[in-house]
Amino acid sequence: MNPACGWQAGTQEQSPYPSYLRQMPQFDITLLTDKRYHQPVDPDWYIQQILDDDALLQSALESRGLRVARTYWDDPAFDWTQTRCAVFRTTWDYFNRFSEFSLWLDQTSLLTRLINPLELIRWNLDKHYLRDLSEKGLRIPPTCFISCGDRRSLQEIASSCEWPDMILKPAISGAARHTYRVNTDTIKDHEEIYRKLISEESMLLQEFQQRILTEGEISLMVIGGQYSHAILKKAKPGDFRVQDDFGGSVHDCQPTADEVQFAEQAVSLCQSEPVYARVDILRNNQGQICLSELELIEPELWLRNYPPAAERMAAALDQALRSA
Repeated sequence: MNPACGWQAGTQEQSPYPSYLRQMPQFDITLLTDKRYHQPVDPDWYIQQILDDDALLQSALESRGLRVARTYWDDPAFDWTQTRCAVFRTTWDYFNRFSEFSLWLDQTSLLTRLINPLELIRWNLDKHYLRDLSEKGLRIPPTCFISCGDRRSLQEIASSCEWPDMILKPAISGAARHTYRVNTDTIKDHEEIYRKLISEESMLLQEFQQRILTEGEISLMVIGGQYSHAILKKAKPGDFRVQDDFGGSVHDCQPTADEVQFAEQAVSLCQSEPVYARVDILRNNQGQICLSELELIEPELWLRNYPPAAERMAAALDQALRSA
């Protein structure tokens, strides 16, 4: 099976390590990043943000007496039996190395505890989770889920949806990888890239929500099932992508009570309660709150914008360890 077209679980075997080694770890918590962000020599502003957030969290954890390490997820020298858990923070290369990451998840889950847990990560890796949440009553943008290998043209699919303005994106993605805004006039220009992508992975076609251009997207952080803090992301003029990778800007935000309720509801509908989550919401073309993304794997949490949240997350992680 092409791993990008879907995931097939491998056989879970017992850990080869003796039980006494697994009971005496060197660390309580290991924060996971990717190699680009591990001990950089001359960090730019982007990487410095990552370092600042991790430093806040590490300090909050250590103040609770927890022993903390930080490394990249595919570090060949790290012994995963020597940490009680591994916490996903900035593993932001996984969607470009999905096969490697998937295998690493299988192997490492046998050696240590993953937070958020493996079953949630597997579910959240593929944006078909949006369909699952929609079936549970949570509002999402109108979406067409296109299976890997679908032989229809993009034009055919778009015509059946009857949306004048659309977003095309992969089901497994991050940082707006292969995310395109298309309309009835420009869709033919994307047929070639679409044919290549759909031969390798599943895709989503969504009705474009116009308010993101004027109102932006709100990210609400939910820790331990409860709302913590929020930020507002806005795209730069002439773009629709709100990520700072593409020139988007971040602003302070005080969400409304119904926005907070929506975010907490989204988290409550997960298969099991995540220790931490980021709920990205926007207003749809009818002005209703809807879910843009639910980030459970490695969400940016903007702890630097609200430092008390680092203490809240440390408390949630501490509680998760105590309840293991």
